[in-house]
Amino acid sequence: MSDVATSVLDATFAALADPTRRAILVRLRSGEASVSELAAPFDMSQPAVSKHLKVLERAGLITRGRDAQRRPCRLRPGPLREAAGWLENYRGFWEDRFQNLDILLDELKEAEDE
Repeated sequence: MSDVATSVLDATFAALADPTRRAILVRLRSGEASVSELAAPFDMSQPAVSKHLKVLERAGLITRGRDAQRRPCRLRPGPLREAAGWLENYRGFWEDRFQNLDILLDELKEAEDE
C-alpha cells in the first residue's frame, strides 16, 4: 500500500473515531446541509461543529460549497469506500477463524455428549 493510500486511510479512520463526526456523516447521507442544520441536534456551538467539519473535510469525507452566504456540506463517499475495501481484506480471515471455532465447538459438544 502506498504512503498516500495509507495517509488517506489514517485520516479516514481518525475522522470516523469521533461519534459526533459519524453522526454528521449519517445526516449528510440524506443530502447536503448547512453548518447550522448540522449543529442543531448537538449540544455544542456552531464553531465546535465547524471544527468537526474541518476534520471531515481534511479527511476528504465531505466537501463544503458556497451558495451565497450559505456553505452547504456534502458527503464524499470515496474515502469511505476505500476504508470499506481495506476492511474487506480481513473478512475472509475472520470468517476462517469463526469457521474453525465452530468446528472446535462442535467437536467439544460431541465429546461431551459421549
